[in-house]
Parts: sequence; structure tokens; C-alpha cells
Amino acid sequence: MLRIAVPNKGSLSETAAEMLAEAGYAGRRDTKSLHLIDAANDVEFFYLRPRDIATYVSAGALDVGITGRDLLLDVRMSAREIETLGFATSTFRFAAPPGRFTGVADLEGARIATSYPGLVDSFLDRHGVAADLVPLDGAVESAVELGVADAIADVVETGTTLRQAGLDIFGPVILESEAVLIQGPNEHPGIETLLRRVRGVMVARQYVMLDYDLPAALVDRAVEIATGIESPTVSPLRDPEWVAVRVMVPRRGVNLVMDELYAIGARAILVTAIHNARL
Repeated sequence: MLRIAVPNKGSLSETAAEMLAEAGYAGRRDTKSLHLIDAANDVEFFYLRPRDIATYVSAGALDVGITGRDLLLDVRMSAREIETLGFATSTFRFAAPPGRFTGVADLEGARIATSYPGLVDSFLDRHGVAADLVPLDGAVESAVELGVADAIADVVETGTTLRQAGLDIFGPVILESEAVLIQGPNEHPGIETLLRRVRGVMVARQYVMLDYDLPAALVDRAVEIATGIESPTVSPLRDPEWVAVRVMVPRRGVNLVMDELYAIGARAILVTAIHNARL
């Protein structure tokens, strides 16, 4: 039985559960439940703190897990990333009072508050900078004002929260993070099945099916507009001068594609959601 670690709460939890459900796996009914056996798919789920998942997977106690790249790198364990999952994206940056620092080298000997000491320490090591890290659990924006740090390293979205705390972003990006599927030392045949299913869900979220009717003489022009994954399906209609075309196109920008197809003569243009896929 494949043993999978799933976040039990936080920003990763809900979307991870949705992705697994779309991939055909059973989900827990009670959010307080920490264990679930999906006998039909030969899978066992363990619902854990996102920060602990890399530890369990690295130790081989569990085969694979869903967590954040930031959390994986922060614990500095042996588990490795095997698939990006396309959600829970975040960017880690340094911030300090305006004009205090301009680059990473300026942090030599400084006190840096962060909730990700392992991640920040590794980044500073790669840049040859020695600093004193101040580990904090949770929001770190007040650390400079309260005198426990000279700078912070934290997740940045719009930067509004940092500006409200009187801080400016500086230096390079520490990490671009997102949800990832990780694997430890265990090799299990169910991992390949899980990967295929998860990839199918991600394709379904990124693409839609586009159907339209078109004068047969315009097929080549239409294919230039919407090429599809491999090649569109072109089927004859009762009127020999017309054909029906079916093609997968990226969900983003589909309305522009529809406009272009209509402009060259396509009609009855329909868009259908894809619930899952295998490519």
C-alpha cells in the first residue's frame, strides 16, 4: 500500500485534498481525522503538519508527501522534489528599514529574523555571508521595530505588509516556492500511478476542449491558430464543404483563440472543461 503524507491544515491543505480527489482518490470526511485507508486505490493517507511531512518522508516512514518547497528546503532532509503541483506559490525576500542594506553582502554579522532558518542559512552559506539568525514562529515583520533583528527574511506577496511595518525589500530572491510532491528513499510502484494521475489533473486545470465547425478549405488556417497538444481532430459533416474540429487549447487565452477562429469563418464554437487527462 502506498503511504502518502498530506497537509492537515494551512494554505496547502484544501487544494492538496481537491487535487487528490480529482485524481480519483478518497478523501477524509472529518477534518480532524489524521488517517485514511483508500483500499480501492491501494493507498494509505496520513494527515500531518506541513512542516513535518519532509521529515517523515525522508525517514522512509512514508513513501511520498505533499508539502511546500520552502518547507522541504528548510528542514534540510534527504527527501527530494519529484513534481511541482502549481499551487501555493510564494516568494521569499529580505527586508529591512529603507537604506539600511542594499545587498546580501551587507548582511555580514547582521541579525536576521525568519520563520525559515534552515532555508535562509543555506542561502547565506551559498553567498559566503555569516549572519546571526533569529528563529521566530509566525509573523516576523515586527522583529526589527522591537529590536531583536536588523533585517527579516520572509514570504513577500505585494509588499504592502512590509511597507506598513516600515521595511523595504532588498537583495535577490531567496526562493520561489510552491506546493511539491516529494519522495524519500522508498521505491513503490504506486508512485508512478500517483504521478500520472496528478499530472492529469494539472493538465485538466490548464487546458479546455474547443469544438467548432469550419469550412473545410480553412482547416490549415484554423490549425495555425489552435495547434493542439499533438494535432486537432477533424471530422466530416453532412455538408461536404464543412468539417467539425476538436482541439485542446490552454484555458488562459481561450477567448482570444475563439475570436480569431470566428474571424476566419469558424462557427458553433464551444468550450468544454476537462476534468482529467492522460497525455
